[in-house]
Amino acid sequence: MTQNEETLLRRAIELAAEARAGGNPPFGSLLAGPDGQVLAEERNTTLTDADISAHPELKLARWAARELDPATAAGTTMYTSCQPCGMCTGAIQRSGLGRVVFALSNEQLDGLKPGGGWPQVPLDGPALYEEARAPVEGYYK
Repeated sequence: MTQNEETLLRRAIELAAEARAGGNPPFGSLLAGPDGQVLAEERNTTLTDADISAHPELKLARWAARELDPATAAGTTMYTSCQPCGMCTGAIQRSGLGRVVFALSNEQLDGLKPGGGWPQVPLDGPALYEEARAPVEGYYK
């Protein structure tokens, strides 16, 4: 990791501290262009916005998909205080961002939570393949 990357990752950690000071969970992220310049910053606002999806990584992925052309998005790096959750990872992939650098892993984060993290929700499926594929088939061409 370069010194500039460390500086950007430390800024993401500062954003996490700002989120916590503002009454939200302690997570922060920023998006940097290929030259290392910060394009956008976000903090977790899930509590103050009363929105369980207001993660900084998701907000930045949505911003990038809306504001950046695909080639520019592919050249970006997201620096984030914690490894993105599944929801945010999906948004990052769909937005076409180039890379993610994180400080805490999800396993390390779970070790800091009483009870070790979120409970698993049982998933059942796949089911009704023929019916379910009808509206999807041919869409991804």
